[in-house]
Amino acid sequence: MTTNNDTPQVSGEDTHDYPQDPGPYAEPGDEAFPPFRGWAGWGDRVEPIAPDDDHPPWSGPGRPDHPPAPGYPPGRGQARSPGYPQDPGTGYPSNVRYPPDRSYGPAVSYGPGLGYAPEAGYPPDHGYPADLGFSVPRPTRFPPPPDGRRARWDEEPAAAPHAAEPEYARETSDSLTTESLLHGKRAAPGSGWRRSVYRATGGLLRFGESAAEMRRRDLINRVRTPVAGGHHRVAVLSLKGGVGKTTTAVGLGATLATLRGDRVIAVDANPDRGTLSDKVRLETAATIRDLLNERDQVSRYADVRAFTSQMPSRLEVLASDRDPAVSVAFGAEDYCAVARVLEHFYSVCITDCGTGLLHSAMAGVLRLADQMILVSSPSVDGARSASATLDWLEAHHCGDLVRNGVVVLSAIRPKSKSTVDLDRLEHHFASRCRAVTRIPYDSHLEEGAEVELDLLGGDTAEAYLALAAVVGDGLAWPRR
Repeated sequence: MTTNNDTPQVSGEDTHDYPQDPGPYAEPGDEAFPPFRGWAGWGDRVEPIAPDDDHPPWSGPGRPDHPPAPGYPPGRGQARSPGYPQDPGTGYPSNVRYPPDRSYGPAVSYGPGLGYAPEAGYPPDHGYPADLGFSVPRPTRFPPPPDGRRARWDEEPAAAPHAAEPEYARETSDSLTTESLLHGKRAAPGSGWRRSVYRATGGLLRFGESAAEMRRRDLINRVRTPVAGGHHRVAVLSLKGGVGKTTTAVGLGATLATLRGDRVIAVDANPDRGTLSDKVRLETAATIRDLLNERDQVSRYADVRAFTSQMPSRLEVLASDRDPAVSVAFGAEDYCAVARVLEHFYSVCITDCGTGLLHSAMAGVLRLADQMILVSSPSVDGARSASATLDWLEAHHCGDLVRNGVVVLSAIRPKSKSTVDLDRLEHHFASRCRAVTRIPYDSHLEEGAEVELDLLGGDTAEAYLALAAVVGDGLAWPRR
């Protein structure tokens, strides 16, 4: 018996889907039935027998009165051989899988793949159907069109729309800038050897800005921060006198007025004859009391200007009464009334508070202040007084002023024999406030006369610029 691949095959029953012999079938013992010797063993070849040999009675599958083998439905035949296509004329479905007959052991003459070992060195092709004997490329599926229709496999994608030509900006008068027309015009270096080389070469050689110049430009930009609420109040206070509170207020106000283009005013709110008027050359004898009494007649900036004195830095000063008996009567409500008049004409108001925290005008100052500057001396008693001031403010519902406040360590001598640890002192106040600034000692400020920024030392002027930059950062905050 041979199969369709011309290779002799021998197997037991129920292993191939050969068509059943249509008969007729002889009864057992009938001499017409062909004799056979029987099976010598599973997988052994069958040898023919002579006509005279006896044969055992026939029984097994294929006989009409014999039941079908287990696992095969009656009348369906055996399963087809794996790996061979189904004969279209047999009528058997190709997707029917029959369980194996467990009554026989595995055939020893066939390997795991029915004699077809995979070709070594080539991975299996997963891109094609497993039941085809030849390679068929899969059709290409394109993404669905934007209108929601189902894309056909043979449909080409629509061509991308043509990109529109870029529109060029129309030339206007704003296009004629100084930078676009004067390519060789550049700002001269500010100071140092760079400026000397620039001048000596007639502007042919120009070196870039130094780190100090870039830092100074950044500080100036911070000082010029626009005022968010239209008016901003800064309170300068200290618990102890003689630590440079008034000098700090004037130096800060003069720096702001010099670098900013808006109006800055300093108000003396000291109940005891304040010294703010001593730091400026007075242009009028009017005081804060006079402005309070005539506030109803003030409607223009020129009206307010009659009560103030202006420094060369453009800082205006509103002095307090020189008579202590009159100045005591200046209380919190009076200060609030004057502050409401000044907010219509000035962008920044710096208030020089009196010594202590319990004088008559202090409650109004703290109520309206947007920022606070606490001045302290670089000494043990001065630092303790400043820290006690912060404690008092936190206990009286002014914790936001403390957290956003600035501490100034004033009049620090560069070659002092003091053993106070300034770094430890600065760390203490930095943990409680927003920033700490050191103002070095300056002989011009020690005179106690009028303050002129041009007469300050370089380090002192840079220190006031840094303080003004810190205050300028707070100008962008909403009003308290």
